[in-house]
Amino acid sequence: MKRKYIVLLLSILLAFGSCSFTTKKFSNPDKDKLLIQVITFVLQQGHFNPKEFDDNFSENLFDNYLEVLDPVKRYFYESDIKDFEKYKYTIDDQLKATDITFFNVVHERMLKRFAEVKEIYQEVLSEPFDYSTDENFDTDYELTPYVKNRKEMKERWRQQLKFSTLSNYDDLYNQERRTKERDPSYVMKTEAQIEKEARESTLKSINVYFNDNIDDFEREDWFAIYVNTIVEEFDPHTYYLAPKSKEDFDQRMSGKLEGIGARLQKRMDYIKIVELISGGPAWRSKELEVEDVILKVKQENEEFPVNIVGMRINDAIKYIKGPKGTKVTLTIKKVDGTIRDVTITRDVVELEETYAKSSVIKRNNMTFGIIDLPSFYVDFNDYKNINAAKDVKTEIERLKAEGIDGLVLDLRNNGGGSLPTVVEMAGLFIKDGPIVQVRSTGESKEVLKDRDSSISWDGPLVILVNEISASASEILAAAMQDYKRAIVIGGKQTYGKGTVQNVINLNNMLRNNTSGDLGALALTTQKYYRINGGSVQLEGVKSDVNVPGKFSFIEVGEKDKENALPWDEIDAAVYTPWDNYFDYTTAIKKSKERMSNNPQLKLIEDNARWVKNKIDETIVPLNYNKYKAGLKLNEEEAKQFEALSNYKTNLTFDSTSYEKTLFTKDTTDLKEKRMRWHESLTHDVYVEEAVNVLEDLRASYPIKKVARAVKN
Repeated sequence: MKRKYIVLLLSILLAFGSCSFTTKKFSNPDKDKLLIQVITFVLQQGHFNPKEFDDNFSENLFDNYLEVLDPVKRYFYESDIKDFEKYKYTIDDQLKATDITFFNVVHERMLKRFAEVKEIYQEVLSEPFDYSTDENFDTDYELTPYVKNRKEMKERWRQQLKFSTLSNYDDLYNQERRTKERDPSYVMKTEAQIEKEARESTLKSINVYFNDNIDDFEREDWFAIYVNTIVEEFDPHTYYLAPKSKEDFDQRMSGKLEGIGARLQKRMDYIKIVELISGGPAWRSKELEVEDVILKVKQENEEFPVNIVGMRINDAIKYIKGPKGTKVTLTIKKVDGTIRDVTITRDVVELEETYAKSSVIKRNNMTFGIIDLPSFYVDFNDYKNINAAKDVKTEIERLKAEGIDGLVLDLRNNGGGSLPTVVEMAGLFIKDGPIVQVRSTGESKEVLKDRDSSISWDGPLVILVNEISASASEILAAAMQDYKRAIVIGGKQTYGKGTVQNVINLNNMLRNNTSGDLGALALTTQKYYRINGGSVQLEGVKSDVNVPGKFSFIEVGEKDKENALPWDEIDAAVYTPWDNYFDYTTAIKKSKERMSNNPQLKLIEDNARWVKNKIDETIVPLNYNKYKAGLKLNEEEAKQFEALSNYKTNLTFDSTSYEKTLFTKDTTDLKEKRMRWHESLTHDVYVEEAVNVLEDLRASYPIKKVARAVKN
């Protein structure tokens, strides 16, 4: 794989060497044009499936760029869009000529609208909101038209600001009510006073947003957004890293994250939690979950929170991150619609906490093992010591020392990682042979193989996945499925990311660059395929036993992304399925029967469907009584799912003997972290079913072995 990347890099460099332009003719003011020239060339020469810069590309870029800049349509007017439309089918021609007229026109108009909006929102927030009025607000901005004049723009901001202030009003009202309950002599503030304080809080938040973010944004920051919109037209995993973003990327790769220990993602107008880092502050709080939405952020030394709804993710992260030891209060909207405040003390999160860990499982006088793998991590500067395959092998040996009868490999929420690492890890479970096939455009496929004949674990194996298991997770699950080496339990399908990216430092593309740092480009250069020839792109890996989960009805996969590459297939590799004595067919049949009659899974499915319905509700009442009634209804409906957290398996979990020796001399709360993990596992119906399957496989071992011996 490294050789393929070097060939790609050399081909681009050679192509640049034959181009007529030189970097010296570009002065610093023309850095943007140079960046466009480099970016478009690399995309055309290096992308797996390069797109033509034509009218269709131009039209899509036009629509997507305006949506990125103004997703809720509260800046641009209908007349602005009409002015911009003269470029709708010529942006492709501009890119070819390194012309940035379209960007300049939109950027200048945007700055003008920002200045106007400052006046508008201050006008709106200078007048009281009437929460007795019976009106609604539609959060489905996609269907919302652009406004025609300033009057309509002010009305749009009025509704949006009233919507934003409504939760402030409710918080302050509830605070007054609780104070009164504690102290009957307390004189509550009037509704007018509460309304005024709520508006002032919103005004402060939006002032901070504009003054500390919008006004601090420089032209090169806006241009980076434009460039990133261009490259994302090629596929969802090709993206531009501006110089500052590249610094942040390098810092993340260095092994430490300072903040709350959560990975965030912008979805529509909201900032969502997509991952909690094991051992981090957010994880330790037990109050945050994946898919929670962060509405507001309040620092410990500030009176009012900042509303981050509609804020760009990089701006929102500035408020959420912070030095170790400081506190931040997040206003969270749970997936069930309830809203609560969570206070977290920031800390330095060591990425070692995301490494593989194992536990011993006991039931019915049998012993099993489970290995949790959050990602296929690797340090290419120290591969021998830091890589997921090495660590999983070590955990297997520790579990084998405990006398396990079967193994569960948990890849749920695992977003992938290193390709060489997953190939090496797959080799722990088979003798040798192909693991995955990789293809670059215009080149013959490359079959990546396990060439080590040793096997770390040859017993029963179950792999747990879900809709967020992606990339390297899908490679491993698919390979084990094709070899009939493991039974895969999870959702209908995994994420469906079948592409490979390389990060290219754009500064290396040029000689004698005097224009400054150009940043980097994460470029999709290859697609990978199962050894049976099929791709996991879009379709993911279909589970042998399909079970419902909280993401069952939520659009989280590759198939739901714009510009995703299509599914295809190539010739199968030559491989021999696993020669074993385990009856996989019967075990899968029994598991499906158990799952279809499991009341806990039925409740999980009902909850997932209910959550999806809540997400689809875009009409919000701006009448306070109706707003409160809606919150109360959500809370009442959510009670039917309280039994989900009360579920208890008959499994017991414990650390390996090796890990127990570390507890006495540990200074990083390792024992507490493991106890919390084990406690969560006792409520995990999926792990319980994985153990059921292992028992079935183990029970089939002597039967199949005898049957095969007689047949021979």
